[in-house]
Amino acid sequence: MSTVPCRPDDEHTRVDFSKPGTTADPRLQRRRGGVGAAYSAVVGWSARKPLPSPLRPLAYRAFARAVGANLDEVELELEAYPSLGDFFARRLRSGARTIDPAPDTVIAPCDGVIAARGYATGGTLIQAKGRDYRLEELLADDALAGALSGGAYVTVYLSPRDYHRVHAPVAGTLVGYDYLPGALWPVNPRVAARRDALLARNERVVIHLNSPRVGRVAVVMVGASGVGNISLVHGFDSATLRGRGERRRVELQGIEVARGDELGAFHLGSTTIVVFEPGAVELLDGPAGDVGQPVRFGERLAQTQHRGRNGA
Repeated sequence: MSTVPCRPDDEHTRVDFSKPGTTADPRLQRRRGGVGAAYSAVVGWSARKPLPSPLRPLAYRAFARAVGANLDEVELELEAYPSLGDFFARRLRSGARTIDPAPDTVIAPCDGVIAARGYATGGTLIQAKGRDYRLEELLADDALAGALSGGAYVTVYLSPRDYHRVHAPVAGTLVGYDYLPGALWPVNPRVAARRDALLARNERVVIHLNSPRVGRVAVVMVGASGVGNISLVHGFDSATLRGRGERRRVELQGIEVARGDELGAFHLGSTTIVVFEPGAVELLDGPAGDVGQPVRFGERLAQTQHRGRNGA
């Protein structure tokens, strides 16, 4: 395996550049996006443009009114967020969310609306009514796709109103992540219902977890218009990934995360998909788990199935 040296301040990391690229050259994928790529560039530029400090509270309050964001949950004073992108990636104030206390539950990794849920029978996931996509296309890892085929999955769509950080749904070891270049189409339900395999075509990061209770878990952060800049908490290049242009695998060693620990952040609306091994997790029935229902980070999404594993 080809690797590069770790940074001095990150002895847990190595990066593998030997992995093959995606099926299409990233430049071709963006070119196929056409208007989507151009729109994404404009949105991304405007989100990163710093605002004068006196204008920030006015701008962010106007934005919050327009989209329905709750400013009571914001960690910092509004003047502390230099740009709209920084405001989107804001952290919550202490006590704004509660982690479900039961150790045998899977929690929602983020705020949003449940866009799809089910079991990846035959390696197929539902994107929207009448449209599905393949697990191996989403993960770009045949071995991982084979291990998770038939397992439970939940897709959460984050709208502009939502808190945009993503957290661990279960406790375990953070194994690493794959950065997969791609298009930056909007991922709202209306577009997802029209465009085939949208979630497997957009730029994304596949975060690999290994849980002592449920085994291997994939947490997929899918970029959208203006959100190719996905930030990660751990690992080499934990800054923005936008514009890197080639597939990369980052391997981590010895990083343990608890349920609810932060994994990364989006800088505008986007989608998170969590996929589990078959037989490891049972999805909850009832209104709280239905497609179209809102969910908040820390709420119960599913129940773990005890299969002789140790830990929580």
